[in-house]
Amino acid sequence: MKPVALDDHDRRILALLRGNGRLSNQDLADRIGLSTSQCSRRRIALEQSGMILGYYAQISPLADSTPMVGMVEVRMVSHAPQAVAALMAFIEREAAIRDVFKITGDYDYLLKIAAADLPDMSRLISELASLSASVSHVRTAVVLERVKENGHLPVTSPSSASSDPSMGATP
Repeated sequence: MKPVALDDHDRRILALLRGNGRLSNQDLADRIGLSTSQCSRRRIALEQSGMILGYYAQISPLADSTPMVGMVEVRMVSHAPQAVAALMAFIEREAAIRDVFKITGDYDYLLKIAAADLPDMSRLISELASLSASVSHVRTAVVLERVKENGHLPVTSPSSASSDPSMGATP
């Protein structure tokens, strides 16, 4: 991806959309001090340049029946293309794996997984560990509380969601 020169208006648009991906061009214009058409052109340019990757709703874990979250560190047997490809194929087909990061340190990847319950999480970790041609070791931590996620503190009640417009959606 080619670096794009962002000015202060672009950075403000991105910051506002990070807080609420549902802001209209008129809302952005009012908050930034540009015309609606200028905001629209800038937003389209940011999307086309890859600076905005998408717009997403932050869904309650109870809504998609995955209240249990785990962080799984994965150490590879090797970084041979076939070993990495086997792990990536597993990651792609397993919907419970929400985020994957290639990391430095003792482990190679960090996976954020969401499961319905402990047996479901255990099944996923067992399947991951069974990729013995790719994975040499896994270490799991179960999340006890979601303190801050996707850049936001969690919504505690429906009334707090309606009083804070930035909690609507996150890009």
